[in-house]
Amino acid sequence: MVSLLLFGCAPRGTSEILKDSTVTLEPIFTSTPSIIKYSGEGNLVFLSIEENGYSHLFVQSNPPQELPLTRITTGEWNDVAPALSPDRKQIAFASDRNGFWDLYVMELQNGEVKQITDSHEYDSAPSWSPDGQWLVFETYSNENLEVSVVSVNDRTQAVISVTQDPASDHSPVWAPDGRHIAFISSRGGDSDVWLANLDLAGEDRYQNLSNTPFASENYPIWNFDGSQLLWASISQNVGFSGLYIWNANDPARTAHWVGDGIWGAWNETADQIIAVISSANQQYLTSYDIQGKLLLSPTPLIGRVRGLAWGFADFPKSLPASFEKAAVVTTVALWQPVVSTGTEVPNQRWYVVPISDVQAPYPQLHDLVDESFNMLRSRVILDTGWDALASLENAFVPLTTDLDPGLEEDWLYTGRAFTINSLMANAGWMVALREDVGAQTYWRIYIRTTVQDGSLGEPIHNAPWNLSARYELDPRTYEQGGEYAPVPTGYWVDITALAATYGWERLSALPNWRTYYGGARFSEFALTHGLTWYSAMQELYPVEALITPTRVLPPSLTPTNTATLTPTKRPTRTPRITLTPSLSPTPTSTKIPTGTPTLSPTPPTVIP
Repeated sequence: MVSLLLFGCAPRGTSEILKDSTVTLEPIFTSTPSIIKYSGEGNLVFLSIEENGYSHLFVQSNPPQELPLTRITTGEWNDVAPALSPDRKQIAFASDRNGFWDLYVMELQNGEVKQITDSHEYDSAPSWSPDGQWLVFETYSNENLEVSVVSVNDRTQAVISVTQDPASDHSPVWAPDGRHIAFISSRGGDSDVWLANLDLAGEDRYQNLSNTPFASENYPIWNFDGSQLLWASISQNVGFSGLYIWNANDPARTAHWVGDGIWGAWNETADQIIAVISSANQQYLTSYDIQGKLLLSPTPLIGRVRGLAWGFADFPKSLPASFEKAAVVTTVALWQPVVSTGTEVPNQRWYVVPISDVQAPYPQLHDLVDESFNMLRSRVILDTGWDALASLENAFVPLTTDLDPGLEEDWLYTGRAFTINSLMANAGWMVALREDVGAQTYWRIYIRTTVQDGSLGEPIHNAPWNLSARYELDPRTYEQGGEYAPVPTGYWVDITALAATYGWERLSALPNWRTYYGGARFSEFALTHGLTWYSAMQELYPVEALITPTRVLPPSLTPTNTATLTPTKRPTRTPRITLTPSLSPTPTSTKIPTGTPTLSPTPPTVIP
């Protein structure tokens, strides 16, 4: 039996904050030790989970009572897409630990890591051949994602291409028969599950298994004997989102829905599924059988999942030193609110404070969230190479200003929200991927990096949503609120995931967003601290201001005589930004310095 000291993290609410003018919070995370005992049974789940802006590998037993979720890698880099080897002794994964995305293999018994690929091109999502000698993986080549094969043990062997198509081909999984590879491709217009028959050549090699217009598939995985293929699907109009099973013995039959989930994996006998399920801003781990019986109650995860594998692994009873070191790392807060100094606020309400060097109609935020915004902005500069948050469509909006219809109770009024400048989407520097959660629509925002040599960002895998397509003459695109757009080329940063690291949640689109462009709210984020909109408004305004037509400005560090206020005209849209970097497909060699980035108000400003 092994005993492992693991430190957990617990957030503290903002209700403990004192409202004195110079108060600084204590660390938001505290450490609580617990003892883990593992017997070596081997029924383990491997995950890649984001924490503090980086993805690390974790392991837990199923059920988790014996071995709770335990970190096995750590560092200021990303380790994603774990895949258990056929002999159960190794984990293949992708990492940017050396500055570029490459494939690695870890020995589970001793924690040793061996690098498999070594190039500036993005390599990720490995899957083992049945004999354990090869890895099929996704790689960025010729301005799009392709599927290739590489030898695990012989570095002299050339990489073999499986696909060569202008579409995005990614997330490959090798079938147990060794002659088929399933993968995701947008070659049909949206993301479908395709099958490559290695015994055929040309276009005859490929077959569309899902063929679902207005649905986006992801993360296929074979069962132990290759008779069934599991994948996740997000439906945009009809049918269910969740996990689907395709029967290889009856290939003409449509895949059937089996349960909720955005990512799934089989157990050894294929009668149980472990799944990641998602709400708007939180992910959970659960398990059920293929009849839908719940086996593991949904357990909240500490961050977004970037990889999932399940199997009976040859995991050591006495953990290697690298695993122990990673397990005891204590996660610390990325930011702390600092209350500003100023004149007394009436009735202990809060200030809105200015945010420096930001273009917005009202460049201000609530005093409890401005530090988080500034830290997020610095991280966006570091990850993208330019100051994408220097120009906002909106930050704080005074109660004297009317927003568009349907946004009367928008979080912008609370000072706890901001809207990224949507003009970046028109200029090709920002795209939005549609994600439906239940009956609500959400968006995942990506911003393009200035350096396109593979050292910043990742390629976008799935087709984004073109909201502007509704203005075309096709009535179908109007009814759907747009259509899928081609997968853009280049390297991008997931701003939605990065914002969540600093506490900012994406907001759902309004129910009428398909016919009302402003209702999409695709680039708005809010830091709510668990408050309702009405209680957040009371932090700035007296109750009387919220129930009467007389509108007042909230307290600020430079108070205005409210008796002389007149209704403020609705602010105009932030002026169009000037794009200076070249979008040439030829990568540049510009590198990002390791020091603290400098903020600049004119986006996109390349950091020299």
